[in-house]
Amino acid sequence: MKQSLQLRTSQHLALTPQLQQSIRLLQLSTLELHQELEQLLIDNPLLERLDDPLDHSLRLLADGAISQQTPAADAAPAEGPATPEAPAAEADNYEAPGADTDSTTPEADMDWGDSGRSKNTDDEEARPQLEAHQCTLRDHLMEQMRVTVLATRDRALVELIIDALDENGYLEESLEDIHARLPAELEVEIEELRTALSLLQSFDPMGVGARNAAECLALQIRRLPGVPMVTRRMALAIVENHLAWFAQRDFNKLKKALVCDDEDLREAQAVIRQCNPHPGAAFASDVSDYVVPDVIVKKSRNGWQVSLNNDVMPRLRVNQMYANLLKQGKGETAMGAQLQEAKWLIKNMRQRFDTILRVAEAIVERQKNFFSHGAVAMRPLVLREIADTLGLHESTISRVTTQKYMLTPHGMFELKYFFGSHVATEAGGEASSTAIRALIVQLTGAEDPKNPLSDSKIADMLGEQGMVIARRTVAKYREALKIPPVSLRKSL
Repeated sequence: MKQSLQLRTSQHLALTPQLQQSIRLLQLSTLELHQELEQLLIDNPLLERLDDPLDHSLRLLADGAISQQTPAADAAPAEGPATPEAPAAEADNYEAPGADTDSTTPEADMDWGDSGRSKNTDDEEARPQLEAHQCTLRDHLMEQMRVTVLATRDRALVELIIDALDENGYLEESLEDIHARLPAELEVEIEELRTALSLLQSFDPMGVGARNAAECLALQIRRLPGVPMVTRRMALAIVENHLAWFAQRDFNKLKKALVCDDEDLREAQAVIRQCNPHPGAAFASDVSDYVVPDVIVKKSRNGWQVSLNNDVMPRLRVNQMYANLLKQGKGETAMGAQLQEAKWLIKNMRQRFDTILRVAEAIVERQKNFFSHGAVAMRPLVLREIADTLGLHESTISRVTTQKYMLTPHGMFELKYFFGSHVATEAGGEASSTAIRALIVQLTGAEDPKNPLSDSKIADMLGEQGMVIARRTVAKYREALKIPPVSLRKSL
């Protein structure tokens, strides 16, 4: 085969670093975006954030005075000749709409008083705000043990059982297993552990130290004040012998087993409902998660108005001092690449929020009935419809609507919430699956507790409104909404 040298031209698509960064910023959530931005600010000295909370903080000078920290671009360098600053170009800045960058000016220096703080600082503001100590279940029980138990050996056994409790206050490990782990030279009898457990079960909260749900409820029922003796005995009989029937709301079997009527069973049920099946959950140190909206929808004279949330929009710009040094040829070669990266980031950040705003406006335009009447008025909507309207790819719409949130008069919703499949109607139209879920919530919320609606009945009621939906679909939507089945919604 003869070898030859040929030239050939062709075209192909390639993802430039700028485009890759734009796609990455678009799919990040608000929290992930700020975490990414903090790392970029550390790596690139030519990038500045004007809304940094440390920009206007107070710092102690060498002579003992206090000065106000100003943004790096507004302050003269500590060493070397001062460089006159040129106005920042629009492409090199990204600020929230309506932001005033010149509203803060350095204040005069302040001296220290005898108390070691600024004279212009209030006592309450000077004290650091510390989080209150979280009292755990173990701390709560140990405090009661120190007051109640005097003998050292008894304290050690009670503390041993306290350490074996789970986060809900249950003793999952049997006393026999705990006894088997103890050294033989301690000569601890199993009866001593039972006595220590009984003492622990008398502590607050009621039901702590139980080995199962039935024992936990029984411990609480025995200590509830103001309960008639007959009702207390019936409630104890239910939780100790027929708890499964009670959980399944099989009231007919309960009435036959207890030989009682509806009124007696209703009183016993009210007593059981006063109990807490997870006594230790109140001492859990779980931190509530929350989200910050990316866009806000408000009612105006001209209709529904969509705006970006300025609180999540970082104000970025290029450090003009370093930029001027590069223009004068005094900067390093590597700083030129960092300058270009900073400009790319500012441009991509602006493009990210502009795209989110455009998508949000298109969603609001198509879901006006939802904002006026609620979820029951939601119309079917797919990603392709928004993509065709805005001239974007469907994958771009998917990135924009993932982990981005909209604050509306009806609550906080992820942008993906406004997209849903359709269900045919008898009139030949379409109904959104989100609207059907809202109707199911309304129907089950207004049902008779003594005669709740079955899935078939709900499907028939939706059919009367013109929505053709099968019973299996109703069951699927009901389970997605975490609504119990008809047997568990029935009450006396």
